[in-house]
Amino acid sequence: MAAFVYVLVSRAEPKRTYVGWTLDLERRLEQHNAGTGARTTRGAAWLLVYAERYRTRNAAMRREVFLKRDKAFRKLLREA
Repeated sequence: MAAFVYVLVSRAEPKRTYVGWTLDLERRLEQHNAGTGARTTRGAAWLLVYAERYRTRNAAMRREVFLKRDKAFRKLLREA
């Protein structure tokens, strides 16, 4: 089963980013925008700006950790 790593950017100022992983990308984005996703994403509208597909959950989780630490990449996505 495929797993996804994704980056969201908030639509409101100041722009914030959120990095996560999921098995169902569309459902997860709907959860974030409905306020039932992660606690840090509640109360804001989110836009999917980046996603990668992986063959395993483990690979997606490892990549998620890497992207969460990559501040330069996240800043670049906020400014785009």
